[in-house]
Amino acid sequence: MEPDTFYHYFNRGNNRENLFIEEGNYNYFLQLIRKHVTPVADVYSYCLLPNHFHLVIRTKQLEQLPPIYQNSSRKLWQPFSNLFNAYAKAINKKYGRSGSLFQKIPKHIRIDSNSYLREVILYVNTNAGHHNLAEPEQYPHSSYHTLLSKAKTMLARQEVIDLFGSVNELEMCLLDKTRRIELAQSLLLEDED
Repeated sequence: MEPDTFYHYFNRGNNRENLFIEEGNYNYFLQLIRKHVTPVADVYSYCLLPNHFHLVIRTKQLEQLPPIYQNSSRKLWQPFSNLFNAYAKAINKKYGRSGSLFQKIPKHIRIDSNSYLREVILYVNTNAGHHNLAEPEQYPHSSYHTLLSKAKTMLARQEVIDLFGSVNELEMCLLDKTRRIELAQSLLLEDED
């Protein structure tokens, strides 16, 4: 990972097992993101699904990073590793499990254009619909509602709104993406008949 760069960061449970077992797990994971990730990256969007998660982040500029990460010997992936380790230890302890909770290597894809960034933000915020968990606007564990609200947040909400032009345009794009998911799913179901 490099400073001042957008990434789509995601991982899933080991053997596709659930990462989030009960409601409080989602909030705890967000608290750990705030603690470990926000010092080194701005969070643009997220979606926490039962067995995987997605983040859209922008790593901070070199001079904005904590001094420990301005030295090239410290890697920017370390805060993410700290997040995963803290979460896995808590889940293992609480539920009497052992072993790896996450797949070994999280994925992070560099986002190199505004158009790609917009598409990834839309994809992440409507991901619950892709997995038939809920209508994206009804799913409680994504940044969908927070991006459209004025509630206090750790998200880089204004930067996301600016990327889409306005909060109304962002909402229209999210709804359009949701409609396209629904259409694709209905067409797939028709093919099965």
